[in-house]
Amino acid sequence: MASDDITQLADALSKTHVGDGELSYKGLGLKLDDGESVKDLVREIEQYQDLKALRLEGNTFGVEAAHGIAKVLESKDQLQRCYWSDMFTGRLRSEIPTALRSLGSAVMCAGARLTELDLSDNAFGPDGVKGIEQLLKSPSCHTLRELKLNNCGMGIGGGKILADALTECHRQSSALGAPLKLRVFIAGRNRLENEGANALAKAFQLMGSLEEVHMPQNGINHAGVISLASAMRHNPELRVLNFNDNTFTKKGTLAMAQALRHLRNIQVINFGDCLVRSEGAIALAAVLREGLPILKELNVSFGEITEAAALVVAQAIIDKPHMEKVDLNGNCLGEEGCEALREAMENMHKGDLLASLSDDEGEPDDEEDDEDHENEDDDDESDDCNEDEEDDEISSGNGSPRKDDSPEKPQIPAEMASFLSCPSAEKLLQLGEMRTNLKQHVDASDPHNAADVVLKIASLYSEDPETKTAVFESIDAVLKKILSGSDLHSYCFLSTLLVMMGLLKGEGKMKKVSLVPGQLLCLEHAVQQEYFHHHHASTLHTVMNKNSDALKSCSGAAERLSSALKKKCNDQH
Repeated sequence: MASDDITQLADALSKTHVGDGELSYKGLGLKLDDGESVKDLVREIEQYQDLKALRLEGNTFGVEAAHGIAKVLESKDQLQRCYWSDMFTGRLRSEIPTALRSLGSAVMCAGARLTELDLSDNAFGPDGVKGIEQLLKSPSCHTLRELKLNNCGMGIGGGKILADALTECHRQSSALGAPLKLRVFIAGRNRLENEGANALAKAFQLMGSLEEVHMPQNGINHAGVISLASAMRHNPELRVLNFNDNTFTKKGTLAMAQALRHLRNIQVINFGDCLVRSEGAIALAAVLREGLPILKELNVSFGEITEAAALVVAQAIIDKPHMEKVDLNGNCLGEEGCEALREAMENMHKGDLLASLSDDEGEPDDEEDDEDHENEDDDDESDDCNEDEEDDEISSGNGSPRKDDSPEKPQIPAEMASFLSCPSAEKLLQLGEMRTNLKQHVDASDPHNAADVVLKIASLYSEDPETKTAVFESIDAVLKKILSGSDLHSYCFLSTLLVMMGLLKGEGKMKKVSLVPGQLLCLEHAVQQEYFHHHHASTLHTVMNKNSDALKSCSGAAERLSSALKKKCNDQH
């Protein structure tokens, strides 16, 4: 080792913080290649009694240097926290697994019990995960509480190896009566994609102890998000969920919304840059209304959310006393929409919670082609909001839960089947008292089916007293069932209904109906009933106000519906 290097090392070591069980060489910028280069550092570690934390981040270690440190760690049985991020800059990728294996073996040899392991910002790829695989499986990690592997380039293969290692660690620790209780998991920027996410989801579900999950920028789309959502609901102590910059789309967002209904301790939700879109945002608003009592931060920025949906989200936080920040920046509100959102937040005395809207994308182009949306979500539409999908098992294929145990649908009488397949006023009247049984044949968990039936029945409206009564009775029976379920179910239905009516920008191929006045008059009737709650009316009123041009062909009926909605909202206040 050159004399200049020795001088540099001695100077760096003189500035090392030592105390409270922690020895830190953080950020010294040392380039340590061989055993000779780490001699002084090794001596200092050796002389440090009761070492509990070792910081090596911000330096670069060769294989021989790592081996030298490993030798001295073999006697450090009190070691608990290894801060080993960014410690292989400029090293060959093939060297890193060997160095990691050496350090891990030393920890195991010492019989140390780790609580925190940070290997972030080490571009070691799948082979690097193999380098820590045995450590993660060993008794030294049975006590692990925080695992940080941010920006390590693990890829799908590394994600699978990691998941298997955590699963094995949990199995072995459980057999000893003290199961692994990992609390913090950080693995952003790792290109895990769906396969890696699916594998990790199984491990997360098994542990059930997570409090923070950070997995931003991993190329995960809705199939992987569904798996992760299913796993998250089995971790009741979750406080922070950060999936920023993955691709949720409608299906992924609905799955996460369903999971959030089970999580009472969530304080931070970061779904920014996840293509939440308007229907997804409305689903999240439903969960905000019925749960998440101590939520502090909500980030749904850069999600292609339109003005009406953003306003629905804003209205949903009015009763959240702990809220500190709502981020809707980078969406598709337009200049007037941004101003409307600011005004709405101010009117609720929540204006100081709203993050900047400086990067708003402007109102979406009505002529925009939906092909991209269609390609992103190619699964069956009816799966969107089904509570039966909360099965404990995650299939190994696309992350969709099993449906083997779903209840059988009741047999549909011939007259009812005929009416539902081709509705007419004559057939409705012929049903007689059977009309109220229509609700039994409407799948409330399938918002598209439910909205389609409601609009078909409503299209039969006429001023003929007998027909009018029959239509209202049928609409009441069906809507009472749909809107009496969870807020998430009812909001999914309402957002689908609004998309079909052309009042909300939707996702995919959903066909818009040709509206007739009777459909709006039936909604006017429904709004005045007890089953149509004020927050349902508020959502409908908000969206209608922002897209009234879509109802020009039925202007008279639209005015009546708008008036009924406004009255319902005002009655609440």
